[in-house]
Amino acid sequence: MKVQVGRNELLSALSAVIGVVERRQSLPVLSNFLFELKDDELIVTATDLEIELMARARVQNLAPGRATVPARKLFDICRGLPEGAEISLDIGADKALLKSGRSRYSLVCLRAEEFPAMGRVSAGRSLTLTRAQLKKLIEKTQFAMAQQDVRYYLNGMLFEIARQRVRTVATDGHRLALSELQVATGFDELTQVIVPRKAVLELQRLLDAGEETVTLRIGVGQIEVDLDAVRMTSKLIDGRFPDYERVVPDRGDKRMEADRETVRRALARTAILSNEKFRGVRLSLSDGTLTLQTHNPEHEEAEEDLEVVYEGAPLEIGFNVNYLLDALGVLDGERFVMELKNPDSSGLIHGVGDTSSKYVVMPMRL
Repeated sequence: MKVQVGRNELLSALSAVIGVVERRQSLPVLSNFLFELKDDELIVTATDLEIELMARARVQNLAPGRATVPARKLFDICRGLPEGAEISLDIGADKALLKSGRSRYSLVCLRAEEFPAMGRVSAGRSLTLTRAQLKKLIEKTQFAMAQQDVRYYLNGMLFEIARQRVRTVATDGHRLALSELQVATGFDELTQVIVPRKAVLELQRLLDAGEETVTLRIGVGQIEVDLDAVRMTSKLIDGRFPDYERVVPDRGDKRMEADRETVRRALARTAILSNEKFRGVRLSLSDGTLTLQTHNPEHEEAEEDLEVVYEGAPLEIGFNVNYLLDALGVLDGERFVMELKNPDSSGLIHGVGDTSSKYVVMPMRL
């Protein structure tokens, strides 16, 4: 195959799919891109056998065909070429020759027949959202996903689709994040799928805050997300997500309202002197005052007093400071609410007058 393409056009397509290419692969061909040239369109595909990313670039078709090229080497070469450069690619059975201006590079290729394909999600249900809507649902919850947990169903994000709403839920067993969007979905029955962590993060990277539509197709064991110029196909996690609604506490009898940014900054400051291993912070609440306290094995201590809206019995409770910072970092609005019951019960965090996003944090003993 032979193609002429602008550096910016090609780099945009390569950048969209490079994230799925692992540096260490079980199969050599997985470290390559698959190039397919059809009409005036170059289709670039990358996969790790769990996720497949496909992007398109407008090119000048000089000789159609299919071939593979070393992914990271080609990506780094294109990224290093001058802005607006023209690239000529001539790919044979085992070698690819790239020319641009007075530069030329020869790369070793593998046979295109060796490249694995995941296949399209043909049957199944589809959901259409705007990019901004899907991006917000993911951003509000992705930080609570587990990483390499033996409970494999926690290493991803739950997408729950009902007739009039879409929810994303993530938990690592110590905290839970939930975000909800009220929208007509066209789904007659409740549908739950668990999307793997890597696929969620790749999707978040690809999405912008635009109003263009995104189509999600859910098939047997797979989900396909079509972003027009880019398409992602991912295997789903085969497991049962915990009954998260049981974890979200009922309205607590102790309610604190405060300025989100003021509390977030105070937590970030006190976190500096927290125990690096346990990251605990003690919250002491009394009439109109929140006191934050941390200490570490070096006998260093931090304490901050903040003005808050709180009327109720005095309460002391410990939390992981990082969990609080994560939740406050993604909340909308200037003020937030923390609902509490007692030192042994989870805290519930949400915006004032806005419960579309909720965050549950388990307490810790200090």
